[in-house]
Amino acid sequence: MLELSILGFLAEEPLHGYDLKERIKALSGHVRPVSDGALYPAINRLVAAGLLDQRTEEGASAAPRRMLSLTGKGRAELLERLRRPKQAEITDHVRFNTVLAFLRHLPDPAEQAAVLRRRLEFLETPASFFYRDGEPVRAEDSGDLFRQGMLRVARATGEAERAWLREAIEVLAQPS
Repeated sequence: MLELSILGFLAEEPLHGYDLKERIKALSGHVRPVSDGALYPAINRLVAAGLLDQRTEEGASAAPRRMLSLTGKGRAELLERLRRPKQAEITDHVRFNTVLAFLRHLPDPAEQAAVLRRRLEFLETPASFFYRDGEPVRAEDSGDLFRQGMLRVARATGEAERAWLREAIEVLAQPS
């Protein structure tokens, strides 16, 4: 998820490490904060793999800053990761939002729709936070006010997301 965010934001424009960190933080928010201890080693791995270029420029006040940009190889890697997201990037809501944030970079609407269809298929599989006798527990059957709340909110959110996914897939299927 972190590497996808780095590649995605740098596909939009070159950024300093601090600016990149702030954008990633805004995307994943308090749910999955990014630390310097995770960000800078990830940047270094991507530079070593030839996916990012970095150059040093003078800082506004004192220390020099690293300016990062995406290479052609980095853009190809981003597109490949968007075409074929890992299963966890489909099933995990925060990770899927990261894919969604950059899906517009895929130039083919059919490929975009294929990713959305994978998410829709996942969301249409019956699931719950709680199970009884191997079956998902519905909100109305939970018998617990707080679990009922969790299940009702999850159901409403899921219904809204499924509706949006169907609409988006329909829009992508229309000729340009």
